[in-house]
Amino acid sequence: MIPGSFDYHRPTSVDEAVGLLAGHAGNALILAGGHSLIPMMKLRMAMPEHLIDIQDIASLSSIEVSGPQIEIGANVTQAELIASEDLEQHCPILRETSLQIADPQIRNVGTLGGNVANGDPGNDMPAIMQLLDATYVLSGPDGSREVKARDFYEAAYFTTRDEAEMLTSIRFTAPPAGHGSSYMKQKRKIGDYATAAAGVVLTMSGDTCASASIGLTNVADTPLWAEDASNALIGTTLDDAAVSAAVDAAKAITDPAADGRGPAEYRTHVAGIMVQRAIQAAHQRAN
Repeated sequence: MIPGSFDYHRPTSVDEAVGLLAGHAGNALILAGGHSLIPMMKLRMAMPEHLIDIQDIASLSSIEVSGPQIEIGANVTQAELIASEDLEQHCPILRETSLQIADPQIRNVGTLGGNVANGDPGNDMPAIMQLLDATYVLSGPDGSREVKARDFYEAAYFTTRDEAEMLTSIRFTAPPAGHGSSYMKQKRKIGDYATAAAGVVLTMSGDTCASASIGLTNVADTPLWAEDASNALIGTTLDDAAVSAAVDAAKAITDPAADGRGPAEYRTHVAGIMVQRAIQAAHQRAN
């Protein structure tokens, strides 16, 4: 298929991009890496009258680490996340997750901002941002505002972002030194969305789990932060009973669609397996 006709814009600043969005509200879309938007345009599922390419906005391409505080620009690519030594040291789950997104060609162009902003429940980074309790910085005609990742997603492809706003960066506090983390993803083939996936970050105090956070990918119409499952691990030794309780709590909040990846019951079952494996791997990596 061939996309419909549109006017192409390539701003060099956030203010210019926001001005274009506001001036063409409802008829303009942001283009970052394009791996989600362009296929939708070819299928005529998205037909913007104005396409705003943000690749030339240099301020959106930085990774800043200041102590435990991390801020990543919306235009930072998956390949840049993988290559960052600072992120590998302070938050290795970002690298592990990025390596499981699509293939190297896509990771060289696909951006973190695009992955988290468009509301696709199959994208991997939204669940990671939820378990990290990240904050999204949105810029619009009235200035900037911050929205928690846990509050950002409303339904598949629907978020709290206004049509005249753009996501400019992602902020979060790095997990403490000595934490363990893991992202486990089951998929049919390289490049596919997950049948189900789970991310875990936890810390240990001796033999006891001091903190835990679990996120789930592609098992509902939004990414999921599994709060009850996370709490089921805290204060335990991560024994079989605690892990089983966390798995059950995580599965209880899933509501996957039946599709080519399998029936809903199967995908929920796979989600439980991914949670179990991610907990075990994170526990092994802690300290």
